[in-house]
Amino acid sequence: MLVRLDEQVPIARLLTFLERGERIACDCANTQAALAPERGMQKFLKSQARQEAMHALVFQSAIAWLAPKHIGDAPFLPALEAYRRILNEALARRDLLETFLAEQVVLEGLGEAILSRIEEGLVKRRAPFGGLRRMLLHQEEAHHRFGRRMLERAMAEGRIDAATLCRRLEAYLALTNQMVLTLSDLFESIAEDPSAWASDVRKFLPEWLVAGEPKSDQPSALRGVGSENR
Repeated sequence: MLVRLDEQVPIARLLTFLERGERIACDCANTQAALAPERGMQKFLKSQARQEAMHALVFQSAIAWLAPKHIGDAPFLPALEAYRRILNEALARRDLLETFLAEQVVLEGLGEAILSRIEEGLVKRRAPFGGLRRMLLHQEEAHHRFGRRMLERAMAEGRIDAATLCRRLEAYLALTNQMVLTLSDLFESIAEDPSAWASDVRKFLPEWLVAGEPKSDQPSALRGVGSENR
């Protein structure tokens, strides 16, 4: 694999972020399965939880291979911890629809965006385990599609509307922007544009959410950035 010595630690730290995100997703999917009212939903969510746990182990193994000294690094993303807290608050309220928005749609969309970008770089570097990487990406896509289907079905049944979802979306997207800003040095060290990664997240949002996003004078990729300093 053609990874330069100066790229090993930045890539390992990006994978640490993904590993922690997968563990959040695993815990969330397990709780969602307990809250889900239908057997089919429960089955999918339990399967997702197992897959997320496996993904976390894969990322941990990759970190150990790239930069073993960085295994078990302390969290370096306060915004990710804030995201976990408000997601857990929604779970505690048993607000299943908000958790689908926050986890399957937004967080999985962020993971899918980052994995897609990393995959492009790994292909160029002739990295091994291409089949395993494609399987992980395929599973992330399936989790994301599930969340979208659940929200679209709820809207069709009149249980929630797009305007309500858009209002709830704001806090989660602001935190994903902060995550990307915090990781910007790592992105730049491997010749990636962090604002492009932030923009990628919105590519995975349903059109009905993007259309309802509050307008801002700031570029969409940077909305919410800087709020961690307030």
